[in-house]
Amino acid sequence: MQTNRVIVFSAVAAAAAAAATSWYSVRKLSRYRKPSAQEPVAAEHVTANKVALVINPSKSGAEEAQKAVERVCAEAGIEAPLVLHTTKDNAGQDAAREALDAQCDTIIAAGGDGTIRAVAEVLEDTDASLGVLPLGTGNLLARNVDIPIDDLHTAALVAVRGMVRRIDVGHMKLKLLDGGEADHAFLVIAGVGTDADLFDDTNEELKSKVGWLAYSEAGLRQLPGKRKKVNFKLEGDENWQTRKVRSVLFANCGKLQGLDFVPDAKIDDGVLDAVILSPRSAAGWMWILLKTAFRTKNKIPVMSFYQTPGVALRCTEPMNTQIDGDPTGQVNELEVSVSPSALRLRTP
Repeated sequence: MQTNRVIVFSAVAAAAAAAATSWYSVRKLSRYRKPSAQEPVAAEHVTANKVALVINPSKSGAEEAQKAVERVCAEAGIEAPLVLHTTKDNAGQDAAREALDAQCDTIIAAGGDGTIRAVAEVLEDTDASLGVLPLGTGNLLARNVDIPIDDLHTAALVAVRGMVRRIDVGHMKLKLLDGGEADHAFLVIAGVGTDADLFDDTNEELKSKVGWLAYSEAGLRQLPGKRKKVNFKLEGDENWQTRKVRSVLFANCGKLQGLDFVPDAKIDDGVLDAVILSPRSAAGWMWILLKTAFRTKNKIPVMSFYQTPGVALRCTEPMNTQIDGDPTGQVNELEVSVSPSALRLRTP
């Protein structure tokens, strides 16, 4: 009997110690030292001299977009744009390099977020400016910087003659399950977990018919999933933290389909906003939705925010990843960082 009591007492003590350690770990993380955000670089008026248009010909509105850019260039007294097409095998990187080789100083990406991100990867840390003609389903970057998504002529005017603003570029380095590595740039939000499961599970045929609503259908199917344990470390923190999560997001800017999902995320402040989502059930997801929709300042235990220049994360079991809504495979480990003021973007 005495032995049984010792065993029970030991088990209870161990559980209490584990709970205390977990609580302290979270409390310690919640008191992390917030990094200094940089002041945004003032926007400049820079005249375009030679324009290239990198266009995804499969997108609805591609022909109209080309005509709009040609018309704006003619009105501005600029020679007709160099028109280059993306392909199934290359989302726009090769076309952007060709445009740079042709000495184009303004390169316009016309397509979805994948096309825009592919061109941005090449223009990062160059003197060329990126123009955006949103032709996709999400149009995440356009929505965050107020580029019109339903007026191609105005969007073309901004892409050719808009102010040049310097923005940050996020990078997510993945260690894939096959042992390989991949490094992706992102402009809006990257993530690991349920958000990536959602994009990976979206029905493409339904997406072509109803657009963004297809993501909602996939999201409903992802709600019942379980939390997974991750270990992560914010840049500047010496210790790894352990949490059970559904998703970890890394926001360069925070608007998603009309919702200001990460209100403090700024596209030109030199830091990322890490968001940890840890709901246990549909009720937890509803809590997150209500906080986001009503923009309440109160903290909730299932949603935590941390500003940081970088994050390292390890998964105890494989998890899906995504960048700006595009699936990027399953990983065991990843690192996220930000390159401040690395991209010149034309904005209203």
